[in-house]
Amino acid sequence: MSVFKNLPAPPQAAKKPVSDTHHGITRTDDYAWLRADNWQQMFKDTSILDPEIRSYLEAENAYMDAAMADTKDLQKALFAEMKGRIKEDDSSIPMKDGPFAYGSAFVTGGEQPRYFRIPRDGNPTDEAIRDLLLDGDKEAAGKDYFRLAGIDHTTDHAFGIWGYDDKGSEYYTLRIRDLVTKQDLEDVLENTAGGGVWAPDGKSFFYTLQDENHRPSKVFHHIVGEPQSSDRLVYEENDPGFFMGVGGSLLDDVIYIDIHDHETSEYRILSTKDLLAEPQLVAEREEGVEYSMTEGGDVFYILTNADDAKDFKIVEAPVSAPGKANWKEVVPHEPGRLILNHMAFARHLVWLERREGLPVIMIRDRKTGEEHSIAFAEEAYSLGLQGAAEYDTDVIRFSYSSMTTPSQLFDYNMATRERVLLKTQEVPSGHNPADYVTRRVFAEAHDGEQVPVTLLYRRDTVLDGSAPCLLYGYGAYGITIPAGFNTNCLSLVDRGFVYAIAHIRGGKDKGFSWYEDGKMEKKANTFKDFIAAADHLVKEKFTAHDRIIAEGGSAGGMLMGAVANMAPEKFAGIIAAVPFVDVLNTMLDDTLPLTPPEWPEWGNPIESEEEYRWIAAYSPYDNVEKKPYPPIIALSGLTDPRVTYWEPTKWIARLRATAPEAGPFLLKTNMAAGHGGKSGRFQRLEEIAFEYAYAIKVAGIA
Repeated sequence: MSVFKNLPAPPQAAKKPVSDTHHGITRTDDYAWLRADNWQQMFKDTSILDPEIRSYLEAENAYMDAAMADTKDLQKALFAEMKGRIKEDDSSIPMKDGPFAYGSAFVTGGEQPRYFRIPRDGNPTDEAIRDLLLDGDKEAAGKDYFRLAGIDHTTDHAFGIWGYDDKGSEYYTLRIRDLVTKQDLEDVLENTAGGGVWAPDGKSFFYTLQDENHRPSKVFHHIVGEPQSSDRLVYEENDPGFFMGVGGSLLDDVIYIDIHDHETSEYRILSTKDLLAEPQLVAEREEGVEYSMTEGGDVFYILTNADDAKDFKIVEAPVSAPGKANWKEVVPHEPGRLILNHMAFARHLVWLERREGLPVIMIRDRKTGEEHSIAFAEEAYSLGLQGAAEYDTDVIRFSYSSMTTPSQLFDYNMATRERVLLKTQEVPSGHNPADYVTRRVFAEAHDGEQVPVTLLYRRDTVLDGSAPCLLYGYGAYGITIPAGFNTNCLSLVDRGFVYAIAHIRGGKDKGFSWYEDGKMEKKANTFKDFIAAADHLVKEKFTAHDRIIAEGGSAGGMLMGAVANMAPEKFAGIIAAVPFVDVLNTMLDDTLPLTPPEWPEWGNPIESEEEYRWIAAYSPYDNVEKKPYPPIIALSGLTDPRVTYWEPTKWIARLRATAPEAGPFLLKTNMAAGHGGKSGRFQRLEEIAFEYAYAIKVAGIA
C-alpha cells in the first residue's frame, strides 16, 4: 500500500519527438525540448531560462511539495538532530607554515568558514591571537548561493588568492587579498577553475581558465596589478577529452601542470627560476598510463601504473632529467596493494595504500629504506592523509574514523613514531560508540566475486528482517566510499534503520581491477553488485526487500536508474541525487561540458557501434519500461554543469508517462544551485534532512 495519499495530478511533460540515428539505429526522444538551447548562458544567468521549461520545473517542484507536505515536521526534527551533532563554533587545528599556522573556523549560526592564522607556536584555542584573513559569511551576504575555494598565501605570507562561485555553475572568480590590511586588490579574474599557485616572489601566480564547455583547458600566468586580459597563456590543452590542473611544490621550486582524463595522465613542469620558460614535458601521454609527481629535493617521486603496475608503484627520477627513461623503482608494484597517493619530505617518503578494502599509511626512511605502517584494528575504518605544509619536517598529520568512532586528528612523528591526538570530533548532542555496531560483510555477486558491504546499526536493533535499510552505492571513476564517521546517518540508525554502503565494482575498494571490472563493457557488474548487496542483506535478515531504500548521487544516481530498471521489486524506494541517467544522449553529444573526458569511463558511442550498444543496454533513460517501479525521487540543480538539470527532468517525465500506475515519481530542482546542492553547511543539512524524511516516509515509519 502506497504511503503517498491524496496526491494531486502530477505534471505531464509535453511530448515533442526528436529522432536521431547512429550506426543505423534510430531512437526517438520525446523530451529533448527540456534542454534549454541557451543552457551555457543560462548557467551564468538563470533569468534567461525558457519560460516553458521554468514553468514545468516549478510545476514539478509544486507536485513534490504536495507529496512531501506531511514530512515538514519530520524534516525540521531531522535537521535539528543533525545540527545538534555539529559543533557550531568548530575550528580546525592550524597547520604550521613558516612564522604562522593557518586554520579555519565557523561561528555559531554561520554557514561559511572563516580563514585565520596564528603565530606558529600560539595556542590554537586562544581566539584572541587569531588573525582573521577571510570571513566567508561576510562575503556570502545577500547571495542565494556561495561557495568558497579557500585561500592560498604567498611564500612571504603577505598576500592570498581566494576564490568563490556565486552561481553553482563552478565558474570561480579569483581575488587577491592583502593579508595585512585585509583589503582586496583591484585584480578580478573571472571564469577560473578556482584557486591558483603563487610564484615564490609573490608578485604573480598561475591559474586555470574554464572554457565555454566547462573544461579547464588553459593555464595562465597573472601579474599582480595587471588586468586579466593581459595574462600570459602558459599552456593550452587542445584535446577536449582532457582536463588540466596547476599545482605548486612545498619547496617552491616547480609549478606542476597536470593534464589527465580518467585513465591517462601527462605532466609538464615549470621551474620557478624561469617563469617565462616553456613548460617541460615529463613523460608523453600514453593511453591507460597514469602518473603523478611530488618533489623530493634532487629527485621527483612519481606514482605510476606504467609497465603493467596495475595497482601502482613509486619510482624516482632526477629533477634535472625526469623523463620516463630515467625512472628508477623505489616502491615496487604488488598486486592487491593499491597505492592511492604519495608525498615526500626531507627525510621520509609517505604513501597511502589499500589492502582488502582497508587503508594503511606507509612511511619509508629515505636514507635507510626502512618502512613502517600506521594501521588500525576495526573491521572497517577510514584514514585521511593530510601530510604537512613544510618540506623539512618529521611531523605529518592524519585523520582516523569509523562508522562508530568520531573523527580523530593526529600529528605523527615519522622519526620517533610518536602519535599525538590533537582533536576528537565533538558531537554536542552526545554520542556513545558502544550503542552502535559497525560490520563489514561480503555479498556474493553473480560471478562469484565478494562485494564488501559496510554496515552501521544500533546495538539494540532487531535483525529479523523487519528493520528498514538505506543502501548507498556509487561505483564509478575508481572512487572508494570510505567507511568513515557520519553524524547525519545516525538520524536514520536511531530510528531503527540499518545503514549500508555497498563497495561495488567501478570503485577501487579492492584494487585497480575492481575499478576495471566496473567500467566500459563491464559496467553492468556495478549494477549487479548493488543488487547482490541488497539480496545478501535480505538473506542475512538485516532487512527485507520491501524495506530497502536505495540511494546514490551523480554516477551513483545512474546506478539508481539502472537498478530500478533491472530489479524494481527489490527496493521499497529510490533516492537519485543529481543522477546521470541520460547516458547515451550525453555521450553522443560532444558539445556538452564533460562528454569527451568521459569516453574512457563509459565508451564513445559516436565512433563505436559496439560501445553505443553497451551504453544503450543500461542507460536508465533509454530503458524505462512499463514496470512496477517503487517510489522514486530525483534531485537536481538548475546550474549543475556535471549532470545537467534536463537529465533527471527527462527521466522522471518518461517514468511517469511509461509506468503511470507505478511510483510516484518526484522531481526536486534546486533553482539556485548546481551539482553539490546548497553551499552553506546548514543549508546542506536541510537537503539531507529532506532525503532522509523521504526514506523514512517510504519505509512507512514516519
